[in-house]
Amino acid sequence: MKVTLNWLKDYVSFDLSPEDLSHRLTLLGLEVDAMERIGDGLESVIVARLADVQPHPDADRLTVCTVETGNVTLQVVCGATNHKSGDLVALAQVGTVLPGDFKIKKSKIRGQESCGMLCSTSELGLNEKSDGIMILPAGLKLGQPAFQALGLKDVYYELGLTPNRPDCLSVVGVAREVSAMVDSALRLPPVRIVESETKAADKTSVQIEDADLCPRYAARLIEGVSIGPSPQWLVRRLESVGMRSINNVVDITNFVMMELGHPLHAFDFNQLREKRIVVRRAKDGDTFKTLDGQVRTLRDSDLVICDGVGPVALAGVMGGENSEVSPDTTDILLESAYFNPTAIRRTSKRLGLHTESSHRFERGADVDIVPFALDRAAALIADLAGGRIAHGLVDTYPVKIEKRHVIITASRSSQILGLELDANEIREKLTSIGLKCELLVHRRDGAIDAEIPNFRPDLEREIDLIEEVARLIGYDRIPATMPVSTLDCQNLPKHFALERQVRDRMTQLGYAEIINYAFFNATCLDKLGLDKDDERRQCVQILNPLNEEHSSMRTTLVPGLLETAARNIAYRCEDLSLFEIRPVFSPITGAELPRESLRLAAILCGRREPLGWAQTSTTGDFFDMKGVVEQLLDALRITGVTWVPDHGEKFYHPGKSCALYLGDRLLGTLGELHPETLRTYDLGPTAILCDLDVEALISSCGADVKFQALSRYPGVERDSAFLVDIDLPVQRVFDTLGQVRLKDLESLVLFDVYQGEGVPAGKKSLAIRASYRAPDRTLTDDLIQNLHGKLIHALENGLGATLR
Repeated sequence: MKVTLNWLKDYVSFDLSPEDLSHRLTLLGLEVDAMERIGDGLESVIVARLADVQPHPDADRLTVCTVETGNVTLQVVCGATNHKSGDLVALAQVGTVLPGDFKIKKSKIRGQESCGMLCSTSELGLNEKSDGIMILPAGLKLGQPAFQALGLKDVYYELGLTPNRPDCLSVVGVAREVSAMVDSALRLPPVRIVESETKAADKTSVQIEDADLCPRYAARLIEGVSIGPSPQWLVRRLESVGMRSINNVVDITNFVMMELGHPLHAFDFNQLREKRIVVRRAKDGDTFKTLDGQVRTLRDSDLVICDGVGPVALAGVMGGENSEVSPDTTDILLESAYFNPTAIRRTSKRLGLHTESSHRFERGADVDIVPFALDRAAALIADLAGGRIAHGLVDTYPVKIEKRHVIITASRSSQILGLELDANEIREKLTSIGLKCELLVHRRDGAIDAEIPNFRPDLEREIDLIEEVARLIGYDRIPATMPVSTLDCQNLPKHFALERQVRDRMTQLGYAEIINYAFFNATCLDKLGLDKDDERRQCVQILNPLNEEHSSMRTTLVPGLLETAARNIAYRCEDLSLFEIRPVFSPITGAELPRESLRLAAILCGRREPLGWAQTSTTGDFFDMKGVVEQLLDALRITGVTWVPDHGEKFYHPGKSCALYLGDRLLGTLGELHPETLRTYDLGPTAILCDLDVEALISSCGADVKFQALSRYPGVERDSAFLVDIDLPVQRVFDTLGQVRLKDLESLVLFDVYQGEGVPAGKKSLAIRASYRAPDRTLTDDLIQNLHGKLIHALENGLGATLR
């Protein structure tokens, strides 16, 4: 929001320096992002008269001007075309430094001496663009500083408002805050309506078909207006806040919007078919050309203002070309309305059309100011454009929006703020910002019933009012105290504790956690080569996405993980160990909300160990990731997992991937990425991925660990090598050995796999180490020989293995 010091003083009296006002506004919660003194340091820009204007003898686009300052006569070369002899202009004398650090020097331009510069509004910092030099009003004293003569010396403030303060999107709104700050009365602009005998209701009507999207719509008819330039005071007001003057009627609607914070729109009444207004939803596929010349395709969620035939404005956003005020306009239908903030926000965002009007409506305008803003603008139009205001206000308000009431107590306020406050002080502070407060004398806790005005949609609960009290009293008055709290011992639910355990274990294993958006573009699933009937292609679509890349809820963590890895590799961070543990979403037929399931995805790229003189340069492989998964299974005490090779995921390398099953339940997949996937994501020569179902892991978690004393007796190890068929999975070997159930067998480890010389074709050698230990005695050789023999016998009989 942009305001100026002089404009604020039209509505509230105060005697604060510009710097003090900036500081106190910031403390009040209206942060001042920028402050600029308009005209400061430009005292040498003076009022001058063009005594004579002649074409430059050697340049077609230049003129040679004889300029009178009241003391001397100067010659100035000018490149503008909008001036003539007798005009008063702003002359920047030699030595003046204009905004942008542009210093005026005496010079020669195409052989003609130039002693100064005739300035435009943009060169003086009053506007961003200008069409020529600034022509000043007649009657000003020559030689007087131009900014002083025009009353332009001012201070400009740019406020960084939070979205919940639409009341401060106006000069009056900011003035209301200043009035509360300095304890001075707020002066609203006076409105005096002189109506003609013509009744507005006889010539036009307003019909609201969707009161949910447009609760209130009011209009006034103004006949016999003359469209022309605005007076200088109005032009200066608009330019001081960065708005360009268009014509008197449009300028008045913009002025009232900036003054009161309520957008208005003026229709050319004679361009309205059937001379009436209908407020309704658009029809899907309708097209409509807005004032910026763009043809917009509408949806049934958009609210439009129509005449008797079709749309003439996009409600709360922008008017249409077919009803635009033009130089030939004589009759005006002036609109003032209240629109549903959500509907305006949705339309503005979908069309990418953000205007001053939509900026206010989508944050919440004031439904009660509708007639006042309308009358204020109508009175100005009648005054500045010579119109006649038809008798009566056409105000359609089918369902009145009632004001809210919130109870605030002095006891609760004192407890929250750490101050001793009484009810009268609280009532005084809240009344100063427009709330109507009534002390509830029958209550002993200093209760106040506060009626919330509709221009403050952010005040909903008692704590909101307490925050207002703190803001108005001053945060610097609140003492610094140590917080009082109790320490409660809470045990996390088992599900959350196990989830944290998984996350901690991944971190302990050297993996860094990432967090991606929960949205993606479903086309990224094509990069993974998923089948068309894959259930992960059934995505939950977002009705109002941030952009096309975030149009669906994710069904897998893999694309986001691969994109993150690719981005890091592009920044030359090539040794990566990343994981993400987050929910994915899948639709449920007939249900409003999707199913959320927690998953874990991890990726390993580059070297196995950090770069260093004592580290190897070998890259990570499948077995590194398999070891990570085994560590997770061990942490969750999950046993009996079956590793099934080549499960069919297209983004894994054939023969270098597997799936994890616990019984018939799929726990996840892991493997080396397919070369095509590596090329698609530009991930380098190799990368290993795992994708696990955390919900399945947690539900399969084993019983809590029970500790037992270590055996005081020595253990014995026996190594044996077996010849088995080359295609026999090692898992079957261990499953067979596990069925033997030897009491004193402590562990079984596969420590060597060999194929080659000495091993028959079609066979492979598996070397297994068996460790034996008893908790209560030393095992004898005969007993160990007997136990080990049972293992050998099981493999020979069950799998046809032979001892080497």
